[in-house]
Amino acid sequence: MDAWFALLLFVVFMVGTPGPANMIVMTGGAQQGVLRCLPFIGGVIAGKLILNVAAGLGLGVVLQEHLWLQTGLKFVCAGYMIWLAVQAWTPSTREGGSNAFTFPKGLLVHPLNPKAWVMVLLAWTDFAPALGGLGTQLLVVSGTFVAVQLVFHTAWCAAGQILGRAFDNSLLLNRSLVVLTVAVVIAVLVF
Repeated sequence: MDAWFALLLFVVFMVGTPGPANMIVMTGGAQQGVLRCLPFIGGVIAGKLILNVAAGLGLGVVLQEHLWLQTGLKFVCAGYMIWLAVQAWTPSTREGGSNAFTFPKGLLVHPLNPKAWVMVLLAWTDFAPALGGLGTQLLVVSGTFVAVQLVFHTAWCAAGQILGRAFDNSLLLNRSLVVLTVAVVIAVLVF
């Protein structure tokens, strides 16, 4: 129980704090509202689930053995996150227009998110071994991430919706969130 509680605290801190995924989810909330972003949030959560299972099955070991692959992946990840943020530069309206926040786009957020890679690899190397066998580790680590993401990604989206309504879906607010998202991605990439 102590091992799971330590994992839970780690996941809450990592998932709840600002990062590329939360900033993109917040932008979606500001532009589309929580209900229209639910498929996107579902994709974000499913993408992290895939990343967790892959890490649990040994992908992290492969990346540690091939640093060139890790470096290349980091830049591809950052490029996708920036591209996704820039797609939201010109918002569509709540009632009509295309929805930039779809399940497929959400599905790629965490597998292509440098912060997600760091948190998943740390969860698997620092917390998972104390949880039991591989089956238990897969269930507990992945399930903890899913539950915490559901709460925090929805909360970030709701915060974006509140901001969007408070500023009447201002273009300045929208573009500020996009710039902030790009800045967070670059900060994660550099540090």
